[in-house]
Amino acid sequence: MAFLLLGLIALCAGIVGALVGLGGGVILIPATLFIGLELQFFPDLTPQRVVGLSVIMMIFTGLSSTLSYMKSKQIDFKSGLIFFIGSIPGTMFGAWLNKSLDLPSFNLLFGILLIVLSTLLLVKDKLKPISWFIDHGTKRTFIDKNGIEYEYGFPIWFAIVLTFVVGMISGLFGIGGGSLLVPAMVLLFLFPPHVAVATSMFMVFLSSLVNSASHIYLGNVPWSYTIPVIIGAYIGAKFGSALNKKLSSKTVVMVLQVVMMIMGIRSVIEGLL
Repeated sequence: MAFLLLGLIALCAGIVGALVGLGGGVILIPATLFIGLELQFFPDLTPQRVVGLSVIMMIFTGLSSTLSYMKSKQIDFKSGLIFFIGSIPGTMFGAWLNKSLDLPSFNLLFGILLIVLSTLLLVKDKLKPISWFIDHGTKRTFIDKNGIEYEYGFPIWFAIVLTFVVGMISGLFGIGGGSLLVPAMVLLFLFPPHVAVATSMFMVFLSSLVNSASHIYLGNVPWSYTIPVIIGAYIGAKFGSALNKKLSSKTVVMVLQVVMMIMGIRSVIEGLL
């Protein structure tokens, strides 16, 4: 029963992660901490082991999404590889920082992060894109299925600095960097939203390989729990990628905002008390 429940959590994380480009860790980690530690379904899981489980999941969420988005040619591989270069040292540094966190500190910091991300998702549609970065960087074009042409771009040095920070947060908390990177790609670099989500999931896949290697080395991966998570996440990501091509993600993002805000406030309270 407990493993089935873990698989269902991973399924939901895969669907939401692939649909809006988040990677799924923001769903898996708080849900697993609550079910595993508070409800005592998995009493042997520590925050570090839950993070290790999350980064393993994101390999398969990212792989499933990438294969799906490749068919629709939504991924900007060149930009994704540039972002990956910056994220490599960031994810390794974040994984190293993770080992010093106890449960109250993890809950407090992770709760603050969830609240910030929820707020960012809430206001991102009200923020105006900044054209400075595209005017002072490499430019790219994308033509969607309706024949509409988009121009976007970024200074390579800024993209590497940004993805180092995103990678560090990803390594520290075990979440997909897309929760920070997608809004930045849309608002700062003027990426078409569907290209931003697809490219983000490609980068999530690559960075999760490095992130998981770091956590495996640190002994943070609970291998006995990985099978239901991998299966659930892979299937969920396939479904989420298909939904991304057909549906508007506004409703899902709104629900995600509410869930993240509630989980964030709850984690902060637990961390403080």
